[in-house]
Amino acid sequence: MTAAELQQAAKALAAMFSCFPQSAPADVEMQLRGYLAAVQDADLCDVQAAIQRFIRGEAKVDNAQFCPSSAQLSIEVRERRLMRELIAKRALLSSPPQRGGEVARHSRDGAGECRQQ
Repeated sequence: MTAAELQQAAKALAAMFSCFPQSAPADVEMQLRGYLAAVQDADLCDVQAAIQRFIRGEAKVDNAQFCPSSAQLSIEVRERRLMRELIAKRALLSSPPQRGGEVARHSRDGAGECRQQ
């Protein structure tokens, strides 16, 4: 991720942290660094989609009442990437070539194509 994308990911993570109760007082900056280190090689759209799934209670977790661990987030990010790639591959196989100017659509769970901003 670029520096700007890391900032966007940090904002999304901060939103996620505020949606879940914390089990103990934590150093938020260190916590944020740990989560960013876990997802730094991922695409921002996959990170954002994974975070949204946790906030909505749609991601697979043992207890949806607490903030996911960095490992759980990494697993969900990889699942979002896999889903996005499978959908893109299926779209290529099932549709004729398209011309430029069309906007990529996202499914509700963020499994659509990543949009470059």
